[in-house]
Parts: sequence; structure tokens; C-alpha cells
Amino acid sequence: MLSEQIVEYLFYLVPLGSLLALFYALYLYLFVSKQEPGNERMQEISGAVREGAMAYLKRQYKGVAIFFGVMFVLLTIISFMGYLPKVVPVAFLTGGFFSALAGYFGMITATKSNGRTAWAASKSLNSGLQVAFKSGAVMGLVVVGLGLLDLSIWYLVLKYIFNASIQEITSTMLNFGMGASSMALFARVGGGIFTKAADVGADLVGKVEAGIPEDDPRNPAVIADNVGDNVGDVAGMGGDLYESYVGSIVATSALAVAAGLGVNGVMIPMIMAVVGVFASIIGTWFVRSDEKAEQKVLLAALRKGTYTSSLIVAIVSYPLIGYVLGWDNIGVYGSVLAGLIAGVIIGAITEYYTSGSYKPTQGVADSASTGPATVIIGGLAVGMYSTFLPVLVVAIAILVSYFAAGGASSFGMGLYGIAISAVGMLSTLGITLATDAYGPVADNAGGIAEMTGLGEEVRQRTDALDSLGNTTAATGKGFAIGSAALTALALIASFTEKVQFESQVLIEKYKDAGAMVPQWLEKASQLNLHLDITDPQVLVGLLIGAMLPFLFSAMTMQAVGRAAQSIVVEVRRQFKEIAGLMEGKAKPDYANCVDICTKSAQKEMVMPALSAIIAPVAVGLLVGVKGVAGLLAGSTAAGFVLAVMMANSGGAWDNAKKYIEEGNFGGKGSEQHKAAVVGDTVGDPFKDTSGPSLNILIKLTSMVSVVFATFILNNALFK
Repeated sequence: MLSEQIVEYLFYLVPLGSLLALFYALYLYLFVSKQEPGNERMQEISGAVREGAMAYLKRQYKGVAIFFGVMFVLLTIISFMGYLPKVVPVAFLTGGFFSALAGYFGMITATKSNGRTAWAASKSLNSGLQVAFKSGAVMGLVVVGLGLLDLSIWYLVLKYIFNASIQEITSTMLNFGMGASSMALFARVGGGIFTKAADVGADLVGKVEAGIPEDDPRNPAVIADNVGDNVGDVAGMGGDLYESYVGSIVATSALAVAAGLGVNGVMIPMIMAVVGVFASIIGTWFVRSDEKAEQKVLLAALRKGTYTSSLIVAIVSYPLIGYVLGWDNIGVYGSVLAGLIAGVIIGAITEYYTSGSYKPTQGVADSASTGPATVIIGGLAVGMYSTFLPVLVVAIAILVSYFAAGGASSFGMGLYGIAISAVGMLSTLGITLATDAYGPVADNAGGIAEMTGLGEEVRQRTDALDSLGNTTAATGKGFAIGSAALTALALIASFTEKVQFESQVLIEKYKDAGAMVPQWLEKASQLNLHLDITDPQVLVGLLIGAMLPFLFSAMTMQAVGRAAQSIVVEVRRQFKEIAGLMEGKAKPDYANCVDICTKSAQKEMVMPALSAIIAPVAVGLLVGVKGVAGLLAGSTAAGFVLAVMMANSGGAWDNAKKYIEEGNFGGKGSEQHKAAVVGDTVGDPFKDTSGPSLNILIKLTSMVSVVFATFILNNALFK
């Protein structure tokens, strides 16, 4: 086992790893920028998409800035009351800032890449794949680079400026994730509402009512749809996984101290993240494809990269854990492997249930022969079936991680094992997120190819890339949801640890004053994960927590519905009122659809986001810390299952439509196709708004609980 002094020197690999990720992201960005942007019409359309996306982000950041300002004041007041360290309000702002910055850089790259991908696809399938994938890799590496940079800065500030102990550093840093989680939720919910309102409106009026192709330039909502792909699936997903990444590392670090592993245990997740940076960069070199436009071939190309990265992390983690933690703790390596393997398996399961290459999605496509009702029934059934295996995989990963790390003899070590498994799953985020962010670029490229008439062969290539993007997006969502479940459990453990610690501090104050220690405080000091379900406070919290994901999903789906109604009305109006539009002699008003989606998203994202922040504090003040623990358990369990179901149902509906568009079951324009489009529109908010937002919900509620734990402990109505 290496000494703490030597291990502390290893910490400097963390800022170096962050700089490596950011510089390699810059290299990939310059590579994408050097590619041919296409003809004048392609540049015009790409510019319109970029302009719309940036306008949306600008308006969103202005609105979110107000929220962060209010929260900064509130956290400052609470910190001066003695319930939080004084640096937490500032750290809250930096977490949100870096999360927003990651989304912004990803957006710039994605909107620059769409036309270049379409033009590259006109040369070869592999050329298109390379441009789209490298643009996605920029997003992935920026997220991990900025995440490690944020952690590095605050670790050094707390250690060398505030002279904090390792326990003080980890407990303080645990509060930082709330800013990143808040920004992620606004980005994901707002972006999801925007993209799906535009998508639903464009499909229902364009494809079903007017009978025109997808991405037809006559459709007024087509530019808004392309803008939405970026604001929802690039900026939103980037913010989502940024906070998962940072949250898993800080939660594991805090639990390392609680388990008695000290500095050595704290450094393991951070150095593993650095190893993941190297592995992700190497993995990008293995993504190549031949000219067979088959999804299985393209999936195999992306798998080479992700599997190679996972293998590197698996190999390097063994000696890392052995030397840093000591060979008597090598069982922790089993926890890392459990997380890595679980991530790969969840991805494969998601692919099976959502790809048009397999029976579940093909069965949904087949059901279109009897109308949209059976399509919807079939998609819901596929989503429900798809929850079984991911839940089983995560359950096995939790048990293996717990006992491999030594949970049978030490509860703290078992919790550390569960937390480190989440770090293992997210260690290759640089390339995993690349395969997800690749999807919107490919989707936009297909739209640009259609609008500029690049030819059937090019459209076939972009359709193949787009179809792959749907599968990788679904796989990425499955991965994000799986990691969220593990990270949330680690955060729940961190919440109970903080309550125990703060309770002991209060008990000592009572004893020093010569006063009798209240019974409720004695009970709070003994709070742990062994919660009694027959305890009314725990049960109430559990029920409210299980309800919360459904309430949240209802609000986000209604928001999409209301925004989509506005787009449907607007598209119908333009088709009716703009003379010569359907004949291609007049241009639609694209900007008005973008503006409608932007205003709707900004308005509708507020209440769902606030519910995630208010719920744990309200339950805590009314029911107490045991009620909060129950709420976190309930929201994690229900949110995980519901998120998997919604994401996979949506993915199956989308790819069932694309399977029909490939010429199966009647092909484009058939009644079966129209039925599948209806299914796809139902699935849009499932897979791109409500479903992926749930993993942020369960982590944000945990983060808020940790931040407000001391405040709740002291001010709860029922102790």
C-alpha cells in the first residue's frame, strides 16, 4: 500500500487528465472544422440551425441565471446561519457554470458538424461516420475534462487555501454537485420540451396530414426540429452526464473517508477517471466502418471503440487498486468490474429492445398493419418487458459490488464498493457520450441531405447513420439511467452519513452545555440505510418518493403536448395561408416555429425543475430526516424502472417507424407508416423528455437532500 504522501502526489494526474481531455477535444474540433461544409444551400441550412440553437441557449441561460441568483442568495443565508460551509454557494455556481459550458461547447461543435457530415456522406459512409463520431467525441471529452477541472480546482482550493482536512474536503465537495444537477435538469427538460414539440408538430402535420417526406423543406417546423435535436440531445445530455460523472466521484470520495480509507480511498475514483480519459481517447481510434449500410455493421464499428476503452480501464484498475488501497482490499477491483460489465450489458439490452435489427422493434412495426392503437400497445409492452433485465443487472451489480468490497464484514466498505462501481461504469464516459452525441449530428445530416437534394444514395447513408444514432441514443440513455441508480444509492448513503455526523456535532454541543440530549437527536445519530419500512416517517417518505417520478413525468409530458399543439396550429396555418408553399414556390417561416418552441420550453421547464428541488426539502421539514431517506429510496426505485420503460418504449416506436421506412410492411407513405408515425410521436416525449430527465431527478433530489441535511435536521416539524 502506497503512503498517503505519495498518493497525494498522484492527485496531480487529475488536472493533467482534464487538460489532456480538453486539448484532445480541441484537436477533434479543429479536425471537424477543416472538413468541407458543403454547397451554399447546405451552409445556409446549417447556419439557420446553429443560429436557432444559440438563440435558444442564450435565452435559456438568461432564465436559469435568475434561478441560480436566487439559490445563491438562499444558500448564502443558510451558510451564515451555520448550516453550510461558506464556500458552498460559490461552488454551487461553479457546478452550474461548468455544466452549462460543457453543453455550450458541445452545441457549437454539433451545429458545425451537421452539414459537414452530410457532405462527407456524399463521398462514403465511413467518411460521414468519422465526422459525426468525432463531433460527438468533442462533447464526451469536454464533459469529462471540465468535470475533472472543476474537481481539481476545488480540491486544491480547500486543501491549500482553507487548510481543510480530507474529511472536510470530501464533505464540502459533496455539496457541489447540486449546481451541476440543477443546470442539467433545466437543460434536459427545456431542451426535451423544445425538441419534441417541434418533432411531434412536424411529423403529425407533415408526414401524416400532408403526406410529405421527413425533413421536407416545405415543412415550417423542420428547422425547429433540427434545432431541437441539438438543444435536447447534445446540450441536455451533456449536462445530464456531467453531473452524473462529477456526482459519482464526489460521493465515492465521501464514502471512502467514512469507510476509513482516507486519502488513498479518495484518490481511487479520481485517478480512475483519468485512466478513463486515456482509454476513451484510445478508443476513438478504433471506430471505423466499411461501406455496408447495415446497422449491425455500424454498431460493431462503435463497439470496437467502447469495448476497447472498457478493457483498458479494467486492466489498469487492477494494479491501481492493489498498490493504492493495498492488496488486502483488492476486492474493490471486483466492484469496478461489476460497474463496467453492468454498463456494457445494459447497453446491449437496450440495443436489443430498441434496434430495428431485432424482433421486439420489428414486432412493433408489424403491429402497424392494424393501426396506431396496436402500435402504441406494442411499444408500451416492449418498454415494460425491457425493465426486467436492466433491473436484474443493476441488482446483481449492487450485490457483487457490496460483497466484493468487503460489505459482509464492513458496511462502510460495502457502500464504497457500490459507489466505485458507478465510477467504473462512468469511467469511459468520454467515448460513451461520443456515441450518444453522435446521434443528433447524424439526424441533422439526414435532414440537410433531404432538404438540399443530395440524392438517394446519400440519403440512404445518412438514414443508416441516423438509425444507428437512435439506437446509440437509447443505449446512452440506458447507460445514464443505470449509472444514476448506482450514483443515487451512493448519495443516499452520503446523506445518512452526513446526518449521523451533524447529529454527533449537535449532541456534543448539548453535552458541553450540560443539557439533556433529546431523544430525536439520539435517533438521528443512528440513522443508516437499515431503515424500517414499518416506521410511519419512512413509509410516508417512500410513498411520496415513488409518486414523484410519475408526477414529474406527467408535468413534462403535458408540457410537450401543449408546446406541440402550438406547433401543429402554426404549421397548419402556414400550409393554408402561404401561397405556393406546397408547390415549392414559396419559403415557409422557419423562424416563427423556432420562436414558438423556445418560448414554450422556457415557460414549461420551470415547474418540473422546481418540483425536484422543493420536494426533498418540504418532506424533510414536515416528516424529518427519516422521511427524506424514504423519499430518496422511493424515487430511486420508481424513477429507475419508469425511466427505462419510457426510454425503451420511445426508442422502439422510433426505430419501428424507420424499419417501415426502409421498405418493410408497406414502406413510406403507406397506412402502416402513418400508424408508426403516430406511435413515434407518442414515444418522442417518452424517450427524449420525460425518460432521460428522470435520472437527473433522482440524483438532484439526493444532492438537494445532502446540501440541506443540516437545515432539515435542525428545523423539521416532526423529529
